[in-house]
Amino acid sequence: MLSILKERFMDNPIRHVDVSWDEVEAALRIHPEALRSIEAMEETGGEPDVIGRDQTSGQILICDCSRESPAGRRSLCYDDEALRRRKKNPPRGSALEQASRMGIELMDEKEYRRLQELGEFDLKSSSWISTPQEFRSLGGALFCERRYQRVFVFHNGADSYYSSRGWRGILRLSEN
Repeated sequence: MLSILKERFMDNPIRHVDVSWDEVEAALRIHPEALRSIEAMEETGGEPDVIGRDQTSGQILICDCSRESPAGRRSLCYDDEALRRRKKNPPRGSALEQASRMGIELMDEKEYRRLQELGEFDLKSSSWISTPQEFRSLGGALFCERRYQRVFVFHNGADSYYSSRGWRGILRLSEN
């Protein structure tokens, strides 16, 4: 997995101008469990890559950079609460539960928009994003996609699921 991540890192320097490969490798040596999460991202079609640093914490950010929402993470409702409430034709799982199992988080709107500054993603698919509790408590959840050279944020019932909607994850890697 390390060689795949390094190759992708070297092939896409525009994504991470503020991080060197030596810094990534050192952080992964400190947090070897992160490699399991990155491997899970890769196995589900996420094509993880470094997208820079969190400006507040300084953590290295690794997220799904596949052109479309990762194929192995589609047809899921938003969370387990929505899954329990879905009586007819329930999906096979939820985005939040799958992210938790993988040891990563759903991207939030700000992170999703940052990713879109690095390329064009979700031109044919959409991705659930982390939804603030104020929306989730009303039964909905947020998702994003890119159309007409713009990023759109939409809402849907948290129990909805579609073959073209998945989710994008992010892993925060500290250097200590």
